[in-house]
Amino acid sequence: MITKKLILAMVLLCSIATFSQEKNTTERLDTIVIFSTRIDIPFKKNSRTIQIVTAADIKNSAATNVADLLQQVAGVDIRRRGTAGSQADLYIRGGGFDQTLLLIDGIKMDDAQTGHHTMNAALPIEVIERIEIIKGPAARIFGQNAFTGAINIVTKKNLGKKVSANVEAGSFSQLNASVTAEVNTDNTSHMFHVGTLTSDGYRNNSDYNNYNYFLKSTFNKNKQPIHLLATFFDKKFGAENFYTTNPTFNEYEETQNSLVGLYTTINSGDFKIKPRLYWRRGQDIFLLRRDDPAFYRNLHITNKVGLETNVSYRSNLGITGFGIDLARVSIASNNLGKRNRFMANMFLEHRFTIGETIDVTPGVAVAYFSDFKFHAFPGVDFGINLSENWRYYWNFGTTYRIPTYTDLFYNDPVTSGNPNLEPERAIAQEMGIKYTNDNLFVSMAVFNRDSSNLIDYTRPNTGQSIFTATNIAQVSTQGFEFDANYTFMMAGYSQNLSVGYSFLDDDILDQNKDLSRYSLNTLRHQFVTRWTSKFFKNITQNIIYKHGERSNGQIYNVVDASLIVNFNQFDFTLTANNIFDAEYIEAGFVPMPLSNYLFGLRYSF
Repeated sequence: MITKKLILAMVLLCSIATFSQEKNTTERLDTIVIFSTRIDIPFKKNSRTIQIVTAADIKNSAATNVADLLQQVAGVDIRRRGTAGSQADLYIRGGGFDQTLLLIDGIKMDDAQTGHHTMNAALPIEVIERIEIIKGPAARIFGQNAFTGAINIVTKKNLGKKVSANVEAGSFSQLNASVTAEVNTDNTSHMFHVGTLTSDGYRNNSDYNNYNYFLKSTFNKNKQPIHLLATFFDKKFGAENFYTTNPTFNEYEETQNSLVGLYTTINSGDFKIKPRLYWRRGQDIFLLRRDDPAFYRNLHITNKVGLETNVSYRSNLGITGFGIDLARVSIASNNLGKRNRFMANMFLEHRFTIGETIDVTPGVAVAYFSDFKFHAFPGVDFGINLSENWRYYWNFGTTYRIPTYTDLFYNDPVTSGNPNLEPERAIAQEMGIKYTNDNLFVSMAVFNRDSSNLIDYTRPNTGQSIFTATNIAQVSTQGFEFDANYTFMMAGYSQNLSVGYSFLDDDILDQNKDLSRYSLNTLRHQFVTRWTSKFFKNITQNIIYKHGERSNGQIYNVVDASLIVNFNQFDFTLTANNIFDAEYIEAGFVPMPLSNYLFGLRYSF
């Protein structure tokens, strides 16, 4: 039996000193065109804080799911309630879990029930080409829910192999298995993925059985490619203390998330047209007592059907982007009732240049909601190319979020919704500078966000047990972010070091200290670094260090690592998480697991 100390020694021995990333798998940042924006702008020329997680980054991340992967990005706060992403909340720059928009190939995956289920739509990492992280207010670009940022998952165009299989087993009886395959004909291609993640759990009632299914088909690929995207994710997990601390409860939850989408890109002269048609479905079953469904049971089923078309037009005056997004959402719930909402968003922006170095992109989004009427949200991006490699940028914009159905109507013995809530609003600005060349990327940004009508669950006094959804009057947030990625050669191999730091300061605690349910956990200081090394042709090592300091005073340091040994078509993997047994909580009342390990085998041909 391999002991814990021997496993730790193996990982650290292979992870000390220099670290690498295979040069031939690294996607050059300056060649990437941001998939999710209306106007095609290369990453290097964008005037917002955007980070790209490439396929090579994913491979070398020591992560087995998107939630764990995004924890390695400074400024992104993933608050997990267990392993394998059973439930994880997504925050950017101190915003709430309802204030960050998730997209898949540009399709908006917002959930009208609650943002708690946003990450349920995240794809398996085996089918992801890259992840685009857009920080700061993005309502002018994406509309509703992009209050503090957006994350777009871009799927692979092709697998590169006919079949890839993965099996991992480890602590807490974890068993992860998946098969990804691709079939090509003369004019079509089809990529399939089937996966399962199971565990007995690392604490009482933390077991899970998760299943994911993915299909991406491309038709008419030799003329006008049309893409079909279909996903289905089914999660069943023990939810001990996810929402309460009552020792007599034995909470349990089942969620389903599915998407069917059709999209294409039409190039016609100076026009580029991107239509999308999609249907997203979510289902959530929650039991307060796992073995007694009659005691307390919530069932919510949400549907969203949307049609979106974005157009860009190139002329002597620059690039004009415009689009329209129509959607109908509905919910059927034993707690929230039966409700529906029609939404219409219209977008207009124009990018023009002044001389050879300055570009300006003003724009506006106009939104209509059948229950919240009309709203308009203008903004502008401004950039200066200081040299071939240096770029300064500044952006200003207004942003918003309408309440979820949970905010408006949810009720239980300790929680009360509020049907009189107003939409959240904010005015935000950002100033940054970035440097890009073949081996080094550095970015720094400072930002400010003045929010009004922020929604939180508060109590009028500490003696009252009921949390009521409330519009907080004003909250001011300031912050600073730094990111760097450096690649260099040593011993014949490409070495890589990435470093990220973010600082957040807001006055929400001054208004709601001891009375707020969700606002006490801001990640004030966050430091993340990943080193990747390769000393031999077939062995790659990775080590990830994460430091967090939250506004409730909690400080923690977590070290993860992985080892990949390649033999032709086989990869043997060892992943170690929290190898120094840090004790910490990311969300609610759930302690994260101590050191745990996964041994894996990957096969592809």
